[in-house]
Parts: sequence; C-alpha cells; structure tokens
Amino acid sequence: MSDQHIHGHSHVHDDNTVHTHTHADGTTHSHEIASSPEEAVAMLRYMLSHNQHHAEELHELGHCFEAEIADLVHDAVDRLKESNDLMEQALALLENE
Repeated sequence: MSDQHIHGHSHVHDDNTVHTHTHADGTTHSHEIASSPEEAVAMLRYMLSHNQHHAEELHELGHCFEAEIADLVHDAVDRLKESNDLMEQALALLENE
C-alpha cells in the first residue's frame, strides 16, 4: 500500500472534470457528486468533520515550528476554523428547512 493519501473532491466544472488532490497520511477515500439533497447534506457533515480533524492536527503541528512559521500555521488554522463555522451555519440552515 502506498504511503500517499488520495483525497478526491468532485467539483462541477464547465468541462465536467473531476480533480483529485493527493495527501501523504496513509489513508484513501474519495467523494462523489451527491445524487440527492440528503446525500449532499451527509457529505457536507462528513467534510466538516474531516476539516475539523485536520484543523486539530494542524494546530498541533504548528507547535513543531519556531515563531514566525508557527504563527503562520496557527493563522491558517484560524482561517480553516472560520471556514468550518460557515459550513456549520449552512448545515444549521439546511436542518431548519
């Protein structure tokens, strides 16, 4: 098994292409375009959880670096958390529909 992580994100593009992003954390999974509104909500919940986990990992990783680099990593984590907050708001709206 490869030590690379294939993290496929399906995005709708004008040319109907799918772009796959590769990471090196040893796991494999992919995301397909949702076939129903319920599946889309489930995918959004999953991706939020996934991003929250990455934010936690990145925060800890930031402690491995010296001042300026650590600050940049922690700033990136703050922005990821802001993005996660927006996804949480979207989910809350979906759940209240």
